[in-house]
Amino acid sequence: MKTYLLVPFLAFGLSACVSVSRPAPTAPSEPTTPAVSTPNPTTSLRAEQAARQFVRVVRTVEPVAEAECRARTTNMNCDFNIVVDDRPGQPPNAFQTRDKEGRPILAFNIPLIATVRNADELAFVMGHEAAHHIRAHLDRQQRNATAGALIFGGIAAITGAGEQAIDSAQQVGATVGARGYSKDFELEADELGTVIAHKAGYDPVIGAAFFTKIADPGNKFLGTHPPNAARIETVRRTAATLK
Repeated sequence: MKTYLLVPFLAFGLSACVSVSRPAPTAPSEPTTPAVSTPNPTTSLRAEQAARQFVRVVRTVEPVAEAECRARTTNMNCDFNIVVDDRPGQPPNAFQTRDKEGRPILAFNIPLIATVRNADELAFVMGHEAAHHIRAHLDRQQRNATAGALIFGGIAAITGAGEQAIDSAQQVGATVGARGYSKDFELEADELGTVIAHKAGYDPVIGAAFFTKIADPGNKFLGTHPPNAARIETVRRTAATLK
């Protein structure tokens, strides 16, 4: 049986399609006598149901994602390690990264696991994160960031800028380079994530309804995610070719 790790922290990775603002911090209140909490059976039941659903979806999506990875790539590590991020105070999120040995990690935090309304939504998000790895988006993002830093730094140097100004230009260039194709990467991951979720036995169109409950980033210049409507349309168009 697979072990689902609780991780205290994870390396930088590609963020999933979730954007939730954190509440503003409140001022500390006066010390009070701690109240004895009584377990809420309804809340406990929901948590147990969410946990069971997560395990079921992992068991069905993971082998499909690994098979899709092996079929579409050469010499890529396709041994996905799916973990649970239990850091407190986090908004719902999922992301893809790699460990120091290069093994792909798909991380899902507890608020996201508890937020999805059904297994189709969770399976689609899981397929989407797996697709980021299969499409080598981390490597492509790094190359774009490096190219942007070189170009902006080179322009600053040619204009006679000082060392500090060149460093600043390189940082700006890296940001522009990294974000230049991030919307395309998200749509690519939505497309392949649709295929993975479908092959695992889920309905990706129902899964893509997840976008209707999160903030729409719009079509901002150098934004990291495309508009939700474009993502839903990508899923619907891809799913139509699979029927």
